[in-house]
Amino acid sequence: MHPTYLYWQYYEYPHIMRMPFSPVWNTNYDSSLQGIKEAVQGERNDELFYDELIKLAPSREQAEIIVNIRNDERGHNKMFREMYRALTGQEITTEGSELYQPISSYREGLQRALQGELGAVEKYRNIWFGLPAGIYKDTVFGVILDELKHASKYNNLITINHQ
Repeated sequence: MHPTYLYWQYYEYPHIMRMPFSPVWNTNYDSSLQGIKEAVQGERNDELFYDELIKLAPSREQAEIIVNIRNDERGHNKMFREMYRALTGQEITTEGSELYQPISSYREGLQRALQGELGAVEKYRNIWFGLPAGIYKDTVFGVILDELKHASKYNNLITINHQ
């Protein structure tokens, strides 16, 4: 049978079992909570990185783009902290063990930022899959969309500075 037929058959006839399916990045609730905790713990390094990248920007316009991205990231961090507190009753401690790696150039910083945004999309997708339907899952989806927007902005800055 064609898979589309099985999909519609399931909704028309819910008493009929559908084929089991699980995405390769499927995760569970506990893993999502751990992912939220890890997303917040690199906060200090992120601040140092953004501050340095803003100072290296060759124009006020480019610095403003990065300032706006940094401010979005601060909002994400706050939302993740609030979600974690609401879901667990606990606060997240920021005990980042990674040492900050300074940027050698603005272009290198833009590349690192782009890769960081794309990596965040993957991490947040895993968090999203383990959360139950509702406001927290919807919030993480919004953060994922912001990270994709940031990646596009960094791509644009890389293009502008490629000359």
